[in-house]
Amino acid sequence: MIDVVKRYPGVLANDHVNLDVNKGEIHAVMGENGAGKSTLMAILYGLQSPDEGYIRIDWKTVFFRSPIDAIDHGIGMVHQSFKLFESLSVWENVVYGREPRRGPFIDAAESRRQVAALSERHGLPIDPMARVGSLPVGVRQRLEILKALYRHVRVLILDEPTAVLTPGEVAGLFKVLRTLAAAGCAILLVTHKLNEAMAVSDRITVLRDGRVTERLVTAQTNPAQIVRAMTGRNLSLDVPPAGPHPGAVRLELNQLVVGGQNRRAVNEVSFTLRGGEVLGIAGVAGNGQSELVEAIMGMRPCAGGYIVLNGRDITRRSIAERRAAGVSYIAEDRIRTASAAGASATDNLAFGFHRRPPIAVRGLLRIREMRAWARTLIRKFEIKIASEMTRVGTLSGGNLQKIVIARERDRGHAILLVSAELSEILALADRILVMYEGRVIATLDRAEANESILGLYMAGGEQKAS
Repeated sequence: MIDVVKRYPGVLANDHVNLDVNKGEIHAVMGENGAGKSTLMAILYGLQSPDEGYIRIDWKTVFFRSPIDAIDHGIGMVHQSFKLFESLSVWENVVYGREPRRGPFIDAAESRRQVAALSERHGLPIDPMARVGSLPVGVRQRLEILKALYRHVRVLILDEPTAVLTPGEVAGLFKVLRTLAAAGCAILLVTHKLNEAMAVSDRITVLRDGRVTERLVTAQTNPAQIVRAMTGRNLSLDVPPAGPHPGAVRLELNQLVVGGQNRRAVNEVSFTLRGGEVLGIAGVAGNGQSELVEAIMGMRPCAGGYIVLNGRDITRRSIAERRAAGVSYIAEDRIRTASAAGASATDNLAFGFHRRPPIAVRGLLRIREMRAWARTLIRKFEIKIASEMTRVGTLSGGNLQKIVIARERDRGHAILLVSAELSEILALADRILVMYEGRVIATLDRAEANESILGLYMAGGEQKAS
């Protein structure tokens, strides 16, 4: 990628970026939220068109109008949110759009044979006949990689591929990536995790504010140098324990039950969260964490149990009442849940606070105060945006996340942190709960937890009572 430029209203997402990846190389692309990583990969995969610059493959200049063009030139992408037909089988997902034919009909037997052979050749064991909806997350990711390999990719992009995996599954993925690289595939690994980039990559390109700030050979660098390139500052990689002094109970859940499609999404979960405490909830995505948080916020009904906030039962209270009582929510899905893409930054930054002063007085919105408040938050959180009246749907993912965080801001002193990223949990939490299939199967103090222990529980290992 040569001198690639991409502009959005008021934002230079990619500023003359140069990026190269060699045959047989694992190349990490790193940077903070809003650095321009996702935009750059979207251009390489044909999802976006560059305003300037161009792409060369094997020294030939190419132009992509869509992902189909990118795939035709040997580029594949495994997205953070998988793109699969859950009601179809593994082999149907792999060959979709490029099915082997016998006359006018799909040759199902040949399709299954090709998928099985591809799976065995690349060390990606998977049953071609399995229904995708029944597969665990790690196997679904394997399937996404098989889909790309079936289309004979020479360059494979993986966007934050470990966000939904257990530590054991991460190790398995890295083994697969090394095998693919050894076979000549060029791999672009988009990540913000220092330990992963150091463990599996050959080279690293770091982006900050849309520009390349550093090109590093992994074997010749260290995490501190990468952080400096990502942030422009020398930062400590160790978060010292705050020395929690738990206060009064802020939030209490007792035998909470939330319904799901085939089973209880949340099954009799109980815990307390005190003032001055960070309570981490670890688990592989899909084990009830999202439903738990949505029930606490009032976005899902509770089928049993109760929720108490500051001594007051809020189990049947509305979302507005819960927010007024002091609950803030930074949602997992910043696009569909946490923001309104078609609305301005001013509107998005006011959502949830639009019934109270200074934004509203006697039921009437005060537009001047809304815009002034939005400008204050934009400056404070360094959000890259043309103005407070710009639609947030035009922002990069990182800047949209800043909008959400700026709006919710720190209004309390008890934090419930839900994350599949164990480094975050271990760095920040005072206590850690592990969820598996809707239940809390382990409760640990931070001092007794490590990635191996949490990974065991996240995979459904033996239960540890609180």
